[in-house]
Amino acid sequence: MAPPLPKAYEDDNIFAKILRGEIPCDKVYENDHALAFKDINPQAPTHVLVIPKGKYISFEDFSRNASDAEIAGFVRAAGEVARGAEGAVERGFRILANHGPEAHQEVHHFHLHIFAGRDTGPMISR
Repeated sequence: MAPPLPKAYEDDNIFAKILRGEIPCDKVYENDHALAFKDINPQAPTHVLVIPKGKYISFEDFSRNASDAEIAGFVRAAGEVARGAEGAVERGFRILANHGPEAHQEVHHFHLHIFAGRDTGPMISR
């Protein structure tokens, strides 16, 4: 299980390092408020992470504290990524965000996973 969410944003997380240019990424899309890049351990033919450029720990933190411009820019980025995945609009795609240890959030910087390119199965196994 992932560790509990920190009380404050931790600047040493991998996504913060990517945003600062300390670690390279395979960029798919970028705007003023978000960066999207290919996951290094893809779980589908298309597996892209979309992260806000601001320092937000989780969806709860982002939705509570981000500005309207940040939220709009982030959602627009996620839409551009989904539309750009081959066949995703016609055949389907999944957007996933994990929050906290029971959802197995591994990186404490809010992010979305966008999966496309194959049947992803039921949302939660029974």
